[in-house]
Amino acid sequence: MNRRILPTPALLCALALGALAPAAHAAGSWERAHPRRDQVIDRTQHLNARIRHERHEGELTAAQARNLHAQVRNTRLEQRSMARSNGGYLTKAQQAGLNQQESAISRQVGR
Repeated sequence: MNRRILPTPALLCALALGALAPAAHAAGSWERAHPRRDQVIDRTQHLNARIRHERHEGELTAAQARNLHAQVRNTRLEQRSMARSNGGYLTKAQQAGLNQQESAISRQVGR
C-alpha cells in the first residue's frame, strides 16, 4: 500500500520561514554596510507612501500625485547613480543633498 504523507500546515510554515531567514539576514547586513543609502531609500519609500495616502484621502489631485511621484523617482535614480559611482555607497555630502531634495518634496506633500 502506497500512502502519501501530506505535510502539515505547521511544517509548511516552518519551511517558509526558514527560506526567508537568509534573505532577512542579508538585508540586515546590507543595511549595516550602507547606512546612508539605506536611510535615503527608506525616506523615499516613506514619501511614496505619504503621496499615495494623500491622494487616497483626496488632498492631492491625480496630476499632483503623478508629479510628486516623478520627483521622488528622479531623486531615487540620482541616488542610484551616485551610489554606482562610489562602489555602492553614498558620501555624507551626497546624502545631505538627497535629503534636501526629499525635504522639498515632503513640504509639497504636507501642504
